[in-house]
Amino acid sequence: MKAGSNLEKVLAAGHFAVTAECGPPRGADPEIVRKKAAYVKGNVDACNVTDNQTSVVRMSSVAGCVLLKEMGIEPLLQMVVRDRNRIALQSDLLGASALGVRNMLCLSGDHQKFGDDPQAKNVFDIDSMQLIHLVRTMRDEGVFPSGQKLEGAPKFFIGCAVNPFADPFEIRVPRLKMKMMAGADFVQTQCIYNMDKFKTYLEDAKRQGLHEKVKILAGVTPLKSAGMAKFMKKMVAGMDIPDAVIKRIADEPKEKQAAKGIEMCIEQIQELKEMEGIAGVHVMAIEWEEKLQEIIGGAGLLPRPVVD
Repeated sequence: MKAGSNLEKVLAAGHFAVTAECGPPRGADPEIVRKKAAYVKGNVDACNVTDNQTSVVRMSSVAGCVLLKEMGIEPLLQMVVRDRNRIALQSDLLGASALGVRNMLCLSGDHQKFGDDPQAKNVFDIDSMQLIHLVRTMRDEGVFPSGQKLEGAPKFFIGCAVNPFADPFEIRVPRLKMKMMAGADFVQTQCIYNMDKFKTYLEDAKRQGLHEKVKILAGVTPLKSAGMAKFMKKMVAGMDIPDAVIKRIADEPKEKQAAKGIEMCIEQIQELKEMEGIAGVHVMAIEWEEKLQEIIGGAGLLPRPVVD
């Protein structure tokens, strides 16, 4: 065990893992986190806590992780390089590990122009790949990147994110390989709607044996409506939603589109479960956490395994 987290143990035991995420509030009220967490508890092996997603100021991801931990939910810390230089990144990593957080996801972060403080200054002292390497060095070698010895190495099961659909497509798998070589133990993908293109990506990764070296968790997001699908297709960079997927939900009356979106998500998870090389799913029910149990249970993934 590299960190001994529940997620690491579930994956090591060969179970099909399930993660979800909680977005912290735009304020200091912990009850908002606890309310979301109540929908998550018992349905996942670990829960991501997002880090100022979409460049909008929110409660810190470290604080959110602690609140989840207090409720008996294993947290997965997201950390973006957009907002911190390498000193602050290392400091926050040490603090999170000291508080018992054992999973983390290394990310670049959305550009600040997408948020409500577009005049803010991006940092990007290092990139997400360098952050992966930084965390692995601190964990495995017990030293800071500067070479100074740590007074207690942090313990993290290290994750990264990939988008199999971004352009240019031909560099997607090589980037996954680079992140794996930097030290990633698992990967969570961008939400998948174009299953044919994802299968091409996965087959490419399997030919290089990457699925045997890094655990791939496929991202899924239930669509609430045809309007949501059209918006995401048009406005979210790197999102690939085929017209056939939009048509399938658009053909339903508006009052039935949410149920159809959940049905489609369940079907997708069941298909992903049968794919060689897929170690689990990351269910991003954005501001729809109350549907997690329906989705995960409907896909036959409850109860979650208990691994000592």
